[in-house]
Amino acid sequence: MENNETALFCIGCGAQLQTTDPAKAGYLPAASLAKAEDGEELYCQRCFRLRHYNEVADVQLTDDDFLRLLNTIGESNALIVNVVDIFDFNGSVIPGLHRFVGDNPVVLVGNKADVLPRDLNHNKLTNWLTQAAHAQGLRPVKTILTSAKRGDAVDDLLETIEDLRAGRDVYVVGVTNTGKSTLINRIIKELTGVEDLITTSRFPGTTLDRIQIPLDDGHFLIDTPGIIHRHQMAHYLGAKDLRLVTPTKTIKPKVYQLEAGQTIFLAGLARFDFIRGRRSGFTIYADNQLLLHRTKLANADVFYEKHRGDLLTPPRPEDLADFPKLARFEFTPKEKSDLVFAGLGWIVVPAGVTVAGYAPEGVDVLLRRALI
Repeated sequence: MENNETALFCIGCGAQLQTTDPAKAGYLPAASLAKAEDGEELYCQRCFRLRHYNEVADVQLTDDDFLRLLNTIGESNALIVNVVDIFDFNGSVIPGLHRFVGDNPVVLVGNKADVLPRDLNHNKLTNWLTQAAHAQGLRPVKTILTSAKRGDAVDDLLETIEDLRAGRDVYVVGVTNTGKSTLINRIIKELTGVEDLITTSRFPGTTLDRIQIPLDDGHFLIDTPGIIHRHQMAHYLGAKDLRLVTPTKTIKPKVYQLEAGQTIFLAGLARFDFIRGRRSGFTIYADNQLLLHRTKLANADVFYEKHRGDLLTPPRPEDLADFPKLARFEFTPKEKSDLVFAGLGWIVVPAGVTVAGYAPEGVDVLLRRALI
């Protein structure tokens, strides 16, 4: 766009529209812009392709861009709504967010509750999310579990926002792939009746700049870009496999009776070793389509090197060159615990046995008190 024209912004991702550089955010062919009618809501080429063809294009955004936006939040007097992925708290928490929010109150929203097993205790999960936030230095004034996909608890969230914002703007923040924009669309539908206004997808980094939704009193609900979290499992997967870390159906747990000296591969993405202890049952919670393969621990290293990229897929053969090595973490829990592979799922481990979990270098493997 020319400098003397009124700036226009993509309604899908918030980027300023421009007609000069296809590699940069907000690109729209000049012909498409010329055909647009006055007042028409416009989508950039990237959002158009994403919405209609599920194609995603990389754009030039840096960590500094996201840092700059976070700094503006700390300088504002606002309510902060922080959306995290229940399935991947450690991979979806914004590092150091407590340093950016200042004195602003924070509502923690645990999204994707619909994919969790029905026998999971929601009160226990809510308490765990709150405690996990405290460990990150964040002190949420309220924690809410929701499903942006189904609209669960959106009314409760809207009521909480209205109670706590006290005539201020509301910033919605989160890392990529948490379902934040889907949740915003749910809120917009509740407030205005308009459906699917903001571009959403499984692809990390869909929202590129802030999107302001007006509230009744002249303030705004502001959807910010998804912060890039480099240690998410999603960043190591190709587009065809992102569904494995973004479950859309309720997870059906799988139980394995294991002897010490057995290994289970979670495709080629993670590995679980039963090292010492009596024969025990281990329950695995992961996407229903994720390949699980049992083998002997003694042969596991050789098996992985031989079969990753074919039997153990993903990663796919074309992704092997850039796929990181698996890092090993060993645990002997004193109580029934969940061994969590951040973004992929968890395995329920009985007390007193020794196990090891492997995940790509940089992806968390951690132990927590069993949620079920």
